[in-house]
Amino acid sequence: MKAIKFLLVGMFFGIVLVKSEAVSWYRIYEMFRFQSFHMYGIIGTAIASGILFLQISKKRHIKSIRGADIFVPKKEDGLTRYIVGGIIFGLGWALIGACPGPMYILLGTGIWSMLIVIAAAIFGTFLYGLLKNKLPH
Repeated sequence: MKAIKFLLVGMFFGIVLVKSEAVSWYRIYEMFRFQSFHMYGIIGTAIASGILFLQISKKRHIKSIRGADIFVPKKEDGLTRYIVGGIIFGLGWALIGACPGPMYILLGTGIWSMLIVIAAAIFGTFLYGLLKNKLPH
């Protein structure tokens, strides 16, 4: 029952993304062609909200569901890994028209072809786990 609040927040998040057209392939296409500010506004609002809520959680010492302090660990150095990873992520997003969260939202709206995309994403994650020690980090 502790996890029900996270399920409800996830459902609310999905509804908001569908209603704001953030999961629309057309809106994503517009964004990658720099034809509309719509998606940049949504992403910018998400970043600003994340920063705000993280700062509030730090000041008020809000705990996680397990009772631990919420903190953001320092990232490892290595600009190349983030650039290459971002390019791969962006290419996948541009080709599929959805990033990981909206893939499940689109499946929930009845777009059954997202099952193929989700299966490919899970396979890619599994493959990365197998090859992680052999890749340059």
